[in-house]
Amino acid sequence: MHREHTKVIKIGDRVIGGGNPILIQSMTNTRTEDVAATVAQIHALERAGCEIIRVTVPTPEAAAALGEIKKQIHIPLVADIHFDYRMAIASIENGADKIRINPGNIGSREKVAEVVSAARERSIPIRVGVNSGSLEKELVEKYHGVTAEGIVESALDKVHIIEELKYDNLVISIKSSDVMMCIKAHELLAKETNYPLHVGITESGTLISGNIKSAAGLGIILYQGIGDTIRVSLTGDPVEEIKSAKLLLRTLGLRKGGVEVVSCPTCGRTKIDLIGLANQVEAMVADIDLDIKVAVMGCAVNGPGEAKEADIGIAGGDGEGLLIKQGEIIKKVPEDKLLETLREELLLMQNK
Repeated sequence: MHREHTKVIKIGDRVIGGGNPILIQSMTNTRTEDVAATVAQIHALERAGCEIIRVTVPTPEAAAALGEIKKQIHIPLVADIHFDYRMAIASIENGADKIRINPGNIGSREKVAEVVSAARERSIPIRVGVNSGSLEKELVEKYHGVTAEGIVESALDKVHIIEELKYDNLVISIKSSDVMMCIKAHELLAKETNYPLHVGITESGTLISGNIKSAAGLGIILYQGIGDTIRVSLTGDPVEEIKSAKLLLRTLGLRKGGVEVVSCPTCGRTKIDLIGLANQVEAMVADIDLDIKVAVMGCAVNGPGEAKEADIGIAGGDGEGLLIKQGEIIKKVPEDKLLETLREELLLMQNK
């Protein structure tokens, strides 16, 4: 497993690499200069399970805001820098726990050296990020287009610049909106470096398309043992990114904890509002601290059998339903009491 042998990197009070748990990241979509709005969004992300948060720093005012933001949050703060090396230095000076740069777009080697010097002084890790959309013209020509090989070469070139400046407190990210290209690039990069990798499918899209592309791409990458921290990039509320990332890691067996909800797709036997009920159950269990599987089934005939592998579940009938535990029918309740009954049982389990 590649992630078992990557370099351990400390980000604030958390660590990635070396077989440590894969950490979940997101990025705010507020104006970083607006401290109150940014902190409010980060708090929502923390509650959802975000473990590292990144903010954009395009202005001196944004860099100055980092110090106040950091005082009010509880997870490591990463500054995202493009084009202006001075914003990277200012972010470090204002307490960023990590910076994300593309050394190719922040200026000359001398400017990169100044950023590295500031990072070294405070032992701040640098995430070297390269996207397929920003691939250098020379590499596009060399590989006859944007390719996985070109992305990897570009990223390693940037890493080598920083290594030549005698700094190796690094994380690498290479991203593409082309899922198959992104998979291949990670496979190639994992053979070439032992730096921890931040993985994601960039510009993956809205909630449905973005989740499908991210699940397909990240699922294959993570299953191969590649990736030390992840972001599911979605166009929408960043809290949804955290929900998706947690479920993806649990599905792959890379994280435990949290209630997993399974539900049947409905059929002609269904006589209750199973779709509405399943959505209500999923929302209800978000704040319940249990490592269990909950089944929501639409048919009282097959429900107990289908829910047998779940720890607890409900199965609908005609205006009523069954409460099921470990595959055994516990009791029958009216349809409008199913949700309440399930919650009571879950709270009893949580308080044991």
